[in-house]
Amino acid sequence: MSSRRVYAAASAVLVSALALASCASTPAAEPEQPTSAAEATSITIEDNNGTHTLDLPLTSVVATDNRTFETLDSWGIELTAGAVALMPSTISYTEDSSIIDLGNHREPNLEAIVAVAPDLIINGQRFAQFHDDFVSYAPDATVLELDPREGEPFDEELKRQTTVLGEIFGKQTEAKELTDALDDAIARVKKAYDGESVMAVTTSGGEIGYLAPHVGRTLGPVFDFLELTPALEVAEASDDHQGDDIAVEAIADSNPDWILVMDRDAAVASDDPNYSPASDILEHSEALANVTAVTKGHIVYMPADTYTNEGIQTYTEFLNNFADALEAR
Repeated sequence: MSSRRVYAAASAVLVSALALASCASTPAAEPEQPTSAAEATSITIEDNNGTHTLDLPLTSVVATDNRTFETLDSWGIELTAGAVALMPSTISYTEDSSIIDLGNHREPNLEAIVAVAPDLIINGQRFAQFHDDFVSYAPDATVLELDPREGEPFDEELKRQTTVLGEIFGKQTEAKELTDALDDAIARVKKAYDGESVMAVTTSGGEIGYLAPHVGRTLGPVFDFLELTPALEVAEASDDHQGDDIAVEAIADSNPDWILVMDRDAAVASDDPNYSPASDILEHSEALANVTAVTKGHIVYMPADTYTNEGIQTYTEFLNNFADALEAR
């Protein structure tokens, strides 16, 4: 055999060996991965009214529950319609002219929802009373309601609402960040608080309203999950949005160590020339001049937009401010 034929045969053997080696070293094909949450075609969630299955992706989302506005906004969730008239200016939806405004709960434009053919309506708070109307106007939509349920721990209910929304929109990580931040703020307050007496009030129209522990608007539930000692408890207290009518002298007599404040008008009437900030009303009151909370500067105000933005971020910000004040003393 000629040297040329020997060389050719050897080369063929070498090529075959390399090919076999290559086949042996090539990893097996990856098994097909399961569909991710983002690619799911449906999701089953539970709200105050039961279990719902949502088809994904959602094509038209409506929001009327003001506890959810900031969360949805921060996650970049697009709305086709919403209670824009209820939203504070801190929410970017108020600048989006493409969103159909359903008005506020006093003068709602519920019929307008028909035009956007929603598949999800996040309803609640002031609009909770219109649940059946939404079912009638948008029969193909899921009307989701995640208001804090009576008898359940309020802080846990805020976290439940946030967690469910995170599952719906694939924002589980972001939702956990919000719930963890609330837990951390609560822990800070509990660690710094040592049992001093606490009074909660709201201001509106230049007047002071009493927010009762447990039931008072916005601040009432705080007494429960923070285990605060009330400076005053009044029989038959209500959850009225302007608080209960109580003589300022009664507040003075209870002599609270701390006063927690929601300035209702800061959210809805700050442009009114007659608007009186809560700080002016409380800190310049002659009747309260000798109250411990006033003399020591132990007055903690909720964020200015609280009355129209009562979601998890609002409470987290307020609780951290309360913790700052407690730690500073």
